[in-house]
Amino acid sequence: MIKNGKNYNDINNYRNSKYFVKAVNEARIWNSNNSELIIFAGACQSYYEALISAGANFASSPARILIDFMDPLIVAEEVSTTNQNKLIMMSDLEGKIRNGRKAISGIGARGKRIVI
Repeated sequence: MIKNGKNYNDINNYRNSKYFVKAVNEARIWNSNNSELIIFAGACQSYYEALISAGANFASSPARILIDFMDPLIVAEEVSTTNQNKLIMMSDLEGKIRNGRKAISGIGARGKRIVI
């Protein structure tokens, strides 16, 4: 949020969220399949709802808080090391993230590890 920003539903009150939303929109033009391309978007105090609406699987800061720098890495690790037949939901991640669903949330994603 920008200093003195009051309206949480106005993207102009966020310093970088409009750029994150634009990047997610561009990525979804390239690949609209939520199972093939997994997108984690945002940073501390991002406009979470706009990021998810743009097509991100996971986004930061639904509670507009400062997130731990490890939180996105934990999500990426979980997606990359989970069997492709398993759907990863926030309930699988919230105990591993410092502030749980206040810091990170999303629609979920399929794991990417291929098991032969």
